[in-house]
Amino acid sequence: MKPSIFSGVLGGFFVVAASVTAPMAAPAQQTSVPQSMTQVQLTFAPLVKRVAPAVVNVYTRTVVQQPTNPFFNDPFLQRFFGVNPQMRQRVQQSLGSGVIVRSDGLILTNNHVIAGGQDIIVALSDKREFKARVIQADSRIDLALLKIETRGEKLPVVPFGNSDAAQVGDLVLAIGDPFGVGQTVTMGIISALARTQVSASDYQFFIQTDAAINPGNSGGALVTTDGKLVGINSSIVSNTGSSVGVGFAIPANLAKRFVDGTISGSAMKFAWFGADGQPVTSEIARSLGLPKPGGVLLKSVFPKGPAANAGLKVGDVVLAIDGFSVDDMQSLNYRIATHKAGDAPSVKVASGGQVREVTVKLELPPESTPRQATTITGRNPLTGAKVENLSPAVALDLQMNANAKGVVVVSPGNSIAAQQGFQEGDIVRSINGVTITNVSNLTAALEQANGQWDMVIERDGHMLTLSVGG
Repeated sequence: MKPSIFSGVLGGFFVVAASVTAPMAAPAQQTSVPQSMTQVQLTFAPLVKRVAPAVVNVYTRTVVQQPTNPFFNDPFLQRFFGVNPQMRQRVQQSLGSGVIVRSDGLILTNNHVIAGGQDIIVALSDKREFKARVIQADSRIDLALLKIETRGEKLPVVPFGNSDAAQVGDLVLAIGDPFGVGQTVTMGIISALARTQVSASDYQFFIQTDAAINPGNSGGALVTTDGKLVGINSSIVSNTGSSVGVGFAIPANLAKRFVDGTISGSAMKFAWFGADGQPVTSEIARSLGLPKPGGVLLKSVFPKGPAANAGLKVGDVVLAIDGFSVDDMQSLNYRIATHKAGDAPSVKVASGGQVREVTVKLELPPESTPRQATTITGRNPLTGAKVENLSPAVALDLQMNANAKGVVVVSPGNSIAAQQGFQEGDIVRSINGVTITNVSNLTAALEQANGQWDMVIERDGHMLTLSVGG
């Protein structure tokens, strides 16, 4: 009988049979007793002490009109029975955070924190409050830049870091004012990079973190352990509205591009790639002979645009920009948005079984058709809507296909058009059988309808019909 590895238990110790060779013991790990307080007390306190004073609270107040009886707010009653609702004023308040990025009082925050705010108040960490004005705001990237008057006082700032150097697993701190309880610091790691399926914007490209982010943290700082701004905290995924460890921050590189563009004296103008595409799935990868899914398959290339001038064509697959992989149009647009017109990023392209590198010289999108911006007036279903002629420039502003043509609803406003269901990005294709090609013949067709409007509207590639009489 073969000898057992363990021949018995003596006094709680296993005795190893002589016929079995014992494995070599691993070398003992060097340990020592801490010799000083600094070896015992590991803390982020010095970092927080340096960075936290540059993170502020942002409060907005808005006076809105609200009907005393919601029943009388029905558009049908107002239109056909002449009912006018009695209104009362109500003050809406919102709370967020911000980051001082220039010592003279320039503050970066989220656009959604201040959108619609009539009074914007910034509270510093030392409890002083300042009235702020909006220097620039952009809903496409959900960023806004505020200015407070410091009367020559130099405020602390958080320097920008390089968000492209961030790695999954890096320690980060989130600083802001959750729930209005006061400035709060939470710690976590970077959980993921390049999250794009979080919002509807074509330019959203998030850093994901498990550092606790809650309502009120929006616009606050996500900083690395060397005190650099790696992101602007923006949103969370949660069924309860509170943090469950899935928070998102706008990368610092895009935020810096936004700030630099504003400081230079103009709104941030997005550079134009001149092509549109779709993610490469497993099925598409197999059909194209690619080794794995990934990249963006170009489905439209604007003639004489930057991509076309670089030799790209429909059917090519963009794999990477500046060495960073792109897997959908959001990630591609983000990489382009970090550049300005005139830059020439390197683009890795797969085509016909070959992979090559090309440089694409970026441009501003052309207004090949004058905008002819108009707010519709009169008595018709589009009253109050702002419309423009489509061009690559307008399409880029509205995050639409650059090849789209016709007349687009830029904003339905708070108007009859909004009540009829019109949305930003709707393209008016025809009215009473008349094809709409520009703003001029749109307004003419609306006026000549004689109280009956049979309209065809294109929305997200689908044709919708609307019939309104009255």
